[in-house]
Amino acid sequence: MPARKPAVVFIFITLVLDVLGIGLIVPILPKLIEEFEGGSVERAAQVYGLLTAVYALAQFVFAPVLGSLSDRWGRRPVILLSLFGSGVDYLFLAMAPSLPWFFVGRLISGITGANFSAATAYIADVTPPEKRAASFGLVGAAFGLGFILGPAIGGMLGHYGLRVPFYAAAGLTLVNWLYGAWVLPESLKVENRRPFSWRRANPLGALMALKRYPMVFRLAGVWFLLSLAHQVYPATWVLYATYRFDWTVRETGLSLALVGVTSALVQGGLTRVIIPRMGERRAVVFGIAVGVVEHVLFGSVTVGWMIYLIILGGCLAGLATPAAQGLISNTVRADEQGAVQGSLNSLVSIAGVIGPLVMSSLFGYFISDRAPVHLPGVAFYLAALLDAVALIWVIRAFKKTPEGAG
Repeated sequence: MPARKPAVVFIFITLVLDVLGIGLIVPILPKLIEEFEGGSVERAAQVYGLLTAVYALAQFVFAPVLGSLSDRWGRRPVILLSLFGSGVDYLFLAMAPSLPWFFVGRLISGITGANFSAATAYIADVTPPEKRAASFGLVGAAFGLGFILGPAIGGMLGHYGLRVPFYAAAGLTLVNWLYGAWVLPESLKVENRRPFSWRRANPLGALMALKRYPMVFRLAGVWFLLSLAHQVYPATWVLYATYRFDWTVRETGLSLALVGVTSALVQGGLTRVIIPRMGERRAVVFGIAVGVVEHVLFGSVTVGWMIYLIILGGCLAGLATPAAQGLISNTVRADEQGAVQGSLNSLVSIAGVIGPLVMSSLFGYFISDRAPVHLPGVAFYLAALLDAVALIWVIRAFKKTPEGAG
């Protein structure tokens, strides 16, 4: 495919902008809600949690729908339509006059943001099987870059007005949509397309359809556990660092920036070197094992500067997800890539609903006077436990399924 390079660059930019668009509004959305609620921080926190849940639930429902639509009509129309919808939705949010309209906007954002399914399926279409794990590292690198740039830019733009970041996100997304309309060829061959089916496109049906591939079904469980463990960061990182080490906004921002940088370097670069040499299965096991140790250390650390050392060493945990995604992609047929990627994204969305509620509640309880023991790092210990269960699960799955079997 002669246009493969600019097309993959476009997909990478699209994934970065998906995450960046979310990050842009993170610093200002709570403040905007607070204004709508007459300055009540407590009420604003409740509404913000509901908006987050609406977004995640919309992604849960629509990720397999968009993935299945891309299996039927191709990746290009689904990706471009989702991008255009996202750009228009940011404009809608920028001008929303009241909170109910924000709920409508976040619902639309969740639907259009589910284009991760088609985008990751596109990567599978244009990448040889032996290089897919490394290419899926682009997804993690996109998350890392978006995670770094989004909140920083959103915070700076929010200084000029709480609606300004929405306009910026709209402009970036619509410019990328125009760029994609120019450079993005279709990646899914006509012979690899299949009819759309609501049975496969609903989240539960899409997940149950994975049972045809025992290895994929087992890895989907591992994927969910890893996604759930990862929720410890958005749910408690700032709260934990502020409570434990009395960190300022600047210090928490620097630590999160380092997380983003190391994630981008590992998943965007080192995956291409390490996974081919180590093999996908060993990379999955190694990455999860590093995650177990990393989370235990985060929960046990006693001095703030140690956090940075743990981030540098623990970044190798990022090998697990692209290696697992490569194994999954190489197992399923070409006409099912979109639906399978949609199923995986649905699992991430479920984790995004459950994880923050559980992790933040645990943290709050175990620093309170009601707790039987004072344990600020409890959420990280839970994340380590989830990783450990995933590690046992994946080792058993590999033993049950020989190399090359589905």
